[in-house]
Amino acid sequence: MLDKAIQLRESGQYEEAKALLLQLVKLDPNHSSVWYQCAWVHDAMGLEREAVPYYKKALELGLPGEERQGALLGLGSTYRTLGMYEEAQSIFIEAIREFPERREFQVFYAMVRFNQQAYCDAMEILLKQLAETSSDNGIQMYKKAILFYSDKLEQTWD
Repeated sequence: MLDKAIQLRESGQYEEAKALLLQLVKLDPNHSSVWYQCAWVHDAMGLEREAVPYYKKALELGLPGEERQGALLGLGSTYRTLGMYEEAQSIFIEAIREFPERREFQVFYAMVRFNQQAYCDAMEILLKQLAETSSDNGIQMYKKAILFYSDKLEQTWD
């Protein structure tokens, strides 16, 4: 049934997926993947506030690798869209510590820092991600300079 619900979500049949997932939550309340999928479908439907408790429960129950990463990203992003910047920041800091190789957490964290009006911090994070991941020739040609200036955006030289 979980696979069916995932297929429904992936094909854009959100109402059907949601109904099936809510049934599964009642049938198997200790299945972390069901809670995660339930959060995901709520998010996909634009029901961010309703998604939060499902993400939290999925994480509390324990999710394996990729699902844990997805739930952390989903919860942090959802908090951000709800204007809950402190909560989002906390989630992304945890995710960055736990999964330092996953750059998407840094990018979403930069969005939170922007929302917190920490513009220089947000730009620094994004510039570093750009310089370290872009295969664009121009970016790579100036990678050293981009990295150097990334934390000096307000500094001027005479």
